[in-house]
Amino acid sequence: MTPKTAAAFGLAAAVAASAPCAVLASERAVRQVSFPSADGRTELVGYLFVPDRAAGRAPAIVLMHGRSGAYTKAADGDYSARTLRRRDETWARFWRARGYEVLIVDSFGPRGYPAGFAAGSHAERLASVDEVTVRPFDAYGALAFLQDRPEVAGDRIGLMGWSNGASATLASVARDGAASGGRSARNGFRVALAFYPGCGLNGAFDGGYKPYVFVKIFIGTADEEVSPEACRRLAARNAQIGGGVDLTTYPDATHDFDDPLNHRQDNPANASAKADATAAAAAFFDANLRP
Repeated sequence: MTPKTAAAFGLAAAVAASAPCAVLASERAVRQVSFPSADGRTELVGYLFVPDRAAGRAPAIVLMHGRSGAYTKAADGDYSARTLRRRDETWARFWRARGYEVLIVDSFGPRGYPAGFAAGSHAERLASVDEVTVRPFDAYGALAFLQDRPEVAGDRIGLMGWSNGASATLASVARDGAASGGRSARNGFRVALAFYPGCGLNGAFDGGYKPYVFVKIFIGTADEEVSPEACRRLAARNAQIGGGVDLTTYPDATHDFDDPLNHRQDNPANASAKADATAAAAAFFDANLRP
């Protein structure tokens, strides 16, 4: 970890040493927290959005960021709740408003890469941040953290990711994935959403991908970073070996089509895809995670 990164995460590490799940900061209804990855080596940073209290335990959602990391490009060393990426925070607040407890997981910062990675750099990234063999363990660390919270319904937790984090989402709920360990909807995630994943999954599931829960994939046909055709192949092969994957493609929509920033939403195809996917995601999670 670089000195700059170490400084940014020094507080998290110090508090985590005495209280692994300690709350570090509180602002704007979001709290920075620390918890261990299921890899047994990494202390993760997360951002917890807690809904207004209601009767009974709340369903919850784990959010997995994309290849650019959990923070805005303008963070300039301030890697905190104040600089969360707009898309990720917008979704977190959307789910919180619907009564879900939400945890954004920062997989890259604690491993020395808080600013994430540039587009087209996949082949040069270190194995320590691999979305198929490493990041799924972070998803299960987040799952355990939420299941330990008394206000959360531990058997009603969903998983959602974008791009690199969407690939991690798919790998996390694969029946024979590195981290799933024979899980089912009873002791793992209940359902999953993957927004424009790299569906090749680094060749890990070339023999056929089969999740232990139902998964929805959303991707645009004009995606400039990942292959819609690879997702079509994954879904078609999945249908042949038992199902569990539902693929929605949006004509002419690009990568990050749900990003609220103007340069994405000025594209009518992206705006249309965002509206449809938001409604579909809400209906899917509501139907599967609420009592």
